[in-house]
Amino acid sequence: MQKFLLACLFAFAFLSSVHAELPDVTRFSVVLEVGDLRQAAAWLDEGLDPNFEGRLIGTGLMIGAWTGNIPLMELFLARGADIDRANRFGETALMLAAWKNQHNALRWLLDHGARPNRGNGEERQWTALHYAAFAGHADVVEDLLAAGADVNARSTNGSTVVMMAAREGHTALAKRLLEAGANPALKNDYGDDALAWAMRQGNYDIARTFTSAANFAALAREATEKPLPPPVRSVQAPDRVDELLRKARLAETSGRRDEALLAYQQAWTELKTRQTPQKVGAGETARQGKNRPPKTPKALVIRAKRDQPERQSLSVVSSATEETDVDRLLEQAHAAEAAGDRQEALRLFRQAAARLKP
Repeated sequence: MQKFLLACLFAFAFLSSVHAELPDVTRFSVVLEVGDLRQAAAWLDEGLDPNFEGRLIGTGLMIGAWTGNIPLMELFLARGADIDRANRFGETALMLAAWKNQHNALRWLLDHGARPNRGNGEERQWTALHYAAFAGHADVVEDLLAAGADVNARSTNGSTVVMMAAREGHTALAKRLLEAGANPALKNDYGDDALAWAMRQGNYDIARTFTSAANFAALAREATEKPLPPPVRSVQAPDRVDELLRKARLAETSGRRDEALLAYQQAWTELKTRQTPQKVGAGETARQGKNRPPKTPKALVIRAKRDQPERQSLSVVSSATEETDVDRLLEQAHAAEAAGDRQEALRLFRQAAARLKP
């Protein structure tokens, strides 16, 4: 009996010491991304702010929205998390669910009071509807419209929801937005409207719906006489890259540095092999004004500047300087690894991988 009590006391002391230590931003992100509800609850029990933000995505509620983990969202909401809180990039849980096409998570958020529109209607903000339209998630768009999302919401640079669909070639979605009341004549801060974006990207079926037959014919002739560079399509980071980066962060946090190194290397190789075009979170798309034709991509980077419409999360590199900088980091990482300095190699790969953020 005495041995049993001692064992219980030891187990209690051990568990208390583990759970009493609140996480840093990296560990918080990694543990919640893998869905460890027990650890999340323990941290909250020990006084963790339910709106604590991890390094990559944001709060526990946001991570749940990003990964489609409804029990995780339920846990954090029950502990007082702000369902409409924006992360440091200006994104809400609803926006993240919309971008990742986490349909069930998005419906859960709406059912629990998440607002589809942001601010007071006067200020310009990226919205979940912008994200869903850009990514081409028709079902998500329907749910957001049904919830009262403003079909003419303006982003921070004035870009509209229908401009997102026009740029990305989502013909049926563009028509649906028009049916819902989208105004294709609204222009952003660079003087572009939905018609300009559709023409620039070669999405002529969409462009036809925005203007008269005569005007479209004139624009088509102009496009033939003065062709622009090939359009750049935008998609999300490959799931394989997401998974490798998640494994790398988990391995690094757990002290398995060799495994983390390998995962970082594999993620980079995978992305370079795929040659995936850019993902716009709150992105550079809107920068493509009349004097800014799409550039020929040379390499790929992922940026963490989603709070600015001039930045992407996953983007093409068009300048030799940026490409050289990425290559320099990778060369240094490989050199450090070859020299046996795994810690330095890991640091350098982490810097490069910061541009591979899913």
